[in-house]
Parts: sequence; C-alpha cells; structure tokens
Amino acid sequence: MSGADAKALDAYSHVVTSVARSLLPSIASVEVLRRSRAGRRAAGAGSAVAITPDGFFLTSAHVVGRHAQTRLTLSDGRIFDADRIGADPLSDLAILRANAGDLPAAPLGDADALQTGQLVVAIGSPLGFAGSVSAGVVSALGRSFATSIGQVERLIENVIQTDAALHPGNSGGALADGRGHVVGINTAVAGPWVGQGLGLAVPINATTRRIIGALMRDGRVRRAYLGIAGGSRPLPPRAAAAAGQQRGIEVTEVMPQSPAARAGIRVEDVLLRIDDVRVEDMGALQAILTEDHIGRPTDLTLVRRGDLIAVEVHPVELSASVA
Repeated sequence: MSGADAKALDAYSHVVTSVARSLLPSIASVEVLRRSRAGRRAAGAGSAVAITPDGFFLTSAHVVGRHAQTRLTLSDGRIFDADRIGADPLSDLAILRANAGDLPAAPLGDADALQTGQLVVAIGSPLGFAGSVSAGVVSALGRSFATSIGQVERLIENVIQTDAALHPGNSGGALADGRGHVVGINTAVAGPWVGQGLGLAVPINATTRRIIGALMRDGRVRRAYLGIAGGSRPLPPRAAAAAGQQRGIEVTEVMPQSPAARAGIRVEDVLLRIDDVRVEDMGALQAILTEDHIGRPTDLTLVRRGDLIAVEVHPVELSASVA
C-alpha cells in the first residue's frame, strides 16, 4: 500500500471512529415489552437515539408498534424502562420517554444537505449485537416507500438509500454524516435478503423535525386529508404556459365520501396548487397538508381537460377519515 493510500485510509478511519466515539453513548438498544400473565416478556427489538438530555428517544414506529413499554440499554450499561409517548406509522417515527437525566443527546442534522456518494455511518443493534457500527455512502437520494394506516396509504418521501450494512435490529438507530450529526433514522432493508447493500433511512429534515416535535408535544401527528392518490406528471405545453409550472399531480384515484370527492375532483385532473402554493409531486402535497388545513376552506388549482379550474375543498383530519 502506498503512502497516499495509507493516508486516505487513515482519514476514512478517523472519520468513522470519530463519529462512532461521539454517537455510541447516545444510541440505545430497544427491547419491546408485552404484558402477559407471567409478567412482561420481550416482543421485539431495535434501536433508538437519545435526542434530549432528559430522556426523549427517537426510534422507528414499526419497532415499538402498539406496545406502550420498552426497555432501553445504553452503551455505558445503564438500563431504563421507557414509555411510548407517540408513534406515527406514516413517517415510521416514534418517541420514547425514559425517566433519565444527563443523557448524551445526539445532534440532529439536515438530510436535505446530503449528496450522493457522501460518507455515512450507521449505528444500532443489528441482530441483537448492541453498539454495532457500519459505514458506507449515500447510494441514492429521493427514494420513497409506502406506509399505511387503515385504508390510507402514504409515501415516505426523500428516503436515504445507503450501502452501509443494515440488518434487523438496526431499525430506529442513527444514520450519521461525517460530522456526527444524525441525518436519518434507519428503517428498512430493501429486498428479500439481509444486508445486501440496500438500506433505507427516514431523513431528518424540516418536515420530520415538525413530526418529531408534534410527537414529543402531543403524542401524535395531525394531518389534513383530501382523499386522492396520484403521481407527478409533466404538463402539456399549453397548460404549462398557462399555469407557470412544468409539473403537477395527476389524480389516479378519488376516495369515496372524501373531501376531494365532495369537492368534485375527478380522476385525470392534475393538481397544481394548494392555496397558491405549488405541489408538483406527492411529497410536496403531503408536506403542505398539515393540521393548519384541517376544516379550513382550501383553494385548489387544477388542470381539467387542458383548462385551468379552481376548486374549494374542506380537508378533514386524517385519523377521523380513516376511522
């Protein structure tokens, strides 16, 4: 190995070891507990990230499921019982609260600043091996995968794809950048095989920070619901010129008895704007449908058969529509 190669390897190792050293104390192994006649027994496992010094942990919603109690084990050997404060299956994020103090809270970063090829480090408890570290790169950005609650399906957008080795048990653990900032919460290994270089992480960005804040404050996330399914598509030249944008969301399904159905929205309509804010893909639509729109008259701009039309819709709360 040449001196230049050795220096490059040393630099890579220095970044990974520095990230591991700074974040390992903030990562907990999660044991999900279920009550039975014989007492509490294990019902699942995963990882979690301490995000405040006074006991709030961030993990994956699918790790905790519907179970209210968990046991957290830190790398220094401390063990805490923790309660599930809130879980949001549509973002696959959940908050746990332990009766703990003086925790080494992990700094949260911004996944929107990531670039393909950038070094990332995954830390968690794969296959029950606590405090495991793997490193790789951001393989791709802008991925999405489907989640659901009741009859409503939603895409988690801008998911991070990484080749850092992920296995069952990594879910809920940290994906960090080279500065040791948590930019994602590991959520899935794609495909039928384990650890085949295709891991996914929910990004930490402005949207998920709002979700985390709502879970910590209220234990749930309130979302407005229109009742449409669709996908991004380019506009025909005449419609694009009239609308002043190149893409919109083509409606492929309108849910019966939904706010969209009551407003007269049709399949093949193309949604352009909500309250004059552009929505060119489902990620933008989902980001704008916050609790502020629940029950409030909302103006939509659509393309229907080549013509621009305006429609007023009254979104309802997502949970109410599912129930």
